Amino acid sequence: MNPETCLLGFPDYASGARNLAEQLDLDYKQVEIHHFPDGESKLLLPSKFPEHLVICQTLDRPNAKLVELMLAAAAAREMGAKTITLVAPYLCYMRQDKAFRPGEVVSQKVIGRFLADHFDALITVDAHLHRIKQLSQAIPLQLALNLNATGVMGGFLRDNCQQPLLIGPDAESEQWVAAIAKESRFDYCIAQKNRRGDKDVDVRLPEYEFAGRDIVLIDDVASTGHTLEKATIELVSRAAASVSVLVTHALFIDDACSRLEQAGVNNIWSCDSIPHPSNCLSLAPMLAAGLRQLLNEQQ
Repeated sequence: MNPETCLLGFPDYASGARNLAEQLDLDYKQVEIHHFPDGESKLLLPSKFPEHLVICQTLDRPNAKLVELMLAAAAAREMGAKTITLVAPYLCYMRQDKAFRPGEVVSQKVIGRFLADHFDALITVDAHLHRIKQLSQAIPLQLALNLNATGVMGGFLRDNCQQPLLIGPDAESEQWVAAIAKESRFDYCIAQKNRRGDKDVDVRLPEYEFAGRDIVLIDDVASTGHTLEKATIELVSRAAASVSVLVTHALFIDDACSRLEQAGVNNIWSCDSIPHPSNCLSLAPMLAAGLRQLLNEQQ
């Protein structure tokens, strides 16, 4: 790794950023943030930076974080950074990729342009992309890397489960479920979802023998948890031996985890892209490998 590189982290993702810096043997520095009573942020950064800077911040609860990223990146350039790479383990505003009615803002395009204006390269994990194939179509940068956590998730399941049945709660999840099942030689199937609102969803399981099976529900993002909850209720009614949940990004808004446990979920596991009590899988080694690739291409 180029000695003229350091990694800058933020307080609410300090553990993940420090782990990444250690993987890469980079000097770690941290932004100090003060929030004024009116919600504005005051940032304190190191007084100078090397030519190459990596900023690591995950973008759940994104609105304030995006402003703070803008402030940090702009100031870092004034203090000597010539190239700035953003490591965002969870990347926000990717789901709204189309206007479904007149006047609806396509936030993916707006935020993508915003990030491209402030960073030279970007790396993330399992971005929530629907109608596009490449991350660079959403974030117009030459160096935009969307890593896939299926290898990490498959390794975790091989170490912790005996021949589970993997289930994707909807068609969008099939790419992750199929990849894990193929690599680990697990059985899998995909449910059908009918969403009528953020908290109003129906899940229909396929024809399959679930009785006596240890089930793992796989998804990229768990937000309200209603889809996973409905799938669990159906699986319990069909005499599944156990039901576990494994997701890349653990948003788990409000009482999502308690509702999942009440529905019959035995284990809730997640990658550490978003700090959460369910974090069991470290993304630092995978992010470090991806970041080495990006930094080598920048130099």
